[in-house]
Amino acid sequence: MAKLEINMLEGSIWDKVLKFAIPLAMTSIMQQLFNAADVAIVGQFVGKEALAAVGANGIVINLMLNLMVGLSIGANVACANFLGARTYLRLKKAVHTSMLVAVLCGIFLAVFGVTFGRDILLLIDTPPEILDAAELYLQILMAGVPTLLLYNFGAALLRSKGDTRRPLYAMLASGCINVSLNLFFVLALHMGVEGVAIATVIATTCSACLIVYWLHQEEGPMQLQLRKLAIDVSVLAYIARIGLPAGLQGMVFSFSNIIIQIAINNLGAEYIAASAIALNFEFAAFFILSAFSQAATTFVGQNFGAGNIRRCRQIMRWCVGMNFVITGSICLLMSLLAPFLAAIYTADAEVIEYAVLRIRYILTFEFMNVVIETCSGGMRGVGHSLYPAAACFLGVCVFRVIYIYTIFAAEPVFSVLMAVYPISWVFTILLIIGAYFYVFNKLERSMLPAVGK
Repeated sequence: MAKLEINMLEGSIWDKVLKFAIPLAMTSIMQQLFNAADVAIVGQFVGKEALAAVGANGIVINLMLNLMVGLSIGANVACANFLGARTYLRLKKAVHTSMLVAVLCGIFLAVFGVTFGRDILLLIDTPPEILDAAELYLQILMAGVPTLLLYNFGAALLRSKGDTRRPLYAMLASGCINVSLNLFFVLALHMGVEGVAIATVIATTCSACLIVYWLHQEEGPMQLQLRKLAIDVSVLAYIARIGLPAGLQGMVFSFSNIIIQIAINNLGAEYIAASAIALNFEFAAFFILSAFSQAATTFVGQNFGAGNIRRCRQIMRWCVGMNFVITGSICLLMSLLAPFLAAIYTADAEVIEYAVLRIRYILTFEFMNVVIETCSGGMRGVGHSLYPAAACFLGVCVFRVIYIYTIFAAEPVFSVLMAVYPISWVFTILLIIGAYFYVFNKLERSMLPAVGK
């Protein structure tokens, strides 16, 4: 599978970043289409309450998964560092440690989510009229988390060597399965939210099986051998040092969004449904910019492992520049087409109006997230995940909580609530830029040798 790999240590940068980022963005968007299909089908064929029940779960699921997704980023960075440093024994240990961690963490989250799903939904003030449906949807999805984490960790391992195409193939296959089963369960069997949840779990399991199969078929140190699954403490510590702050950074965003979701829940079902629709386009934009962020993480990770700090700087300039142009253009287009896009999911005029308002408040300013995420990705690639996590905690979490309980509390209307996103990004971007230059200037002065040995 050498043709699927990318030589990140030599030659041109921009074309290789695109080759890496485009399939990754498409993969993430396809994964989000799982939820988009759920939202669209229940919105059109079940009803507004079912749509709200599905939408109320998005933030909760993200919060519970973000720490584990952060660990998968740690696995990606560790493997990229080991590849760049050519420490293949540690690379082999990282592969088997990562996959076993995925299984164990998945089982834990599944038990936790199924057991405490209703309590979590009550905690975020989910309206009583949608509580039972929201609980059922959440419990079924959480039962399928082990296979979701297997896919995410396995895909992260493949990405560490530049292979972003096979994760895309797996997601395309499971995406087709998901949409087909959604329609079958809802239209043919007349199921509600439980039907779309079961379809998502089945589809995710298919993608996980493909990833595990491909890793098993790998040659060399990245080959997955089930009998060799074991946790290497030193490698796990290395993964956790990078992955835990990255996961906490994601949780910071999710926690602040839960505070916002509580405020939305208190406004009513129309606002919940509108936000569920808008989130699909916000996620699509975020996945595009995140693909370049992960490209920065992986490319920088390999070159940092090889001790080439100067090339790390060049990679960052290309990633930020291309990310800014591509993501900014797509966000502008979605903002202009917001009424048409919202109407795909519902015919309710009031829901469409609020969805359009949210799309335009957030996507118009999404370009600021380009800098935040790409610089965060670069810092993770050189092993410094704590700085961006701290910056996001202050600029996003702390600021948004203060805003909700002061400015929004004084004027509790939807437009005021949505303004918290761009305003918080302004504070965060200043902190991230400062942290980025501090980290890279310090590394350049010290001229660290290759890591991962």
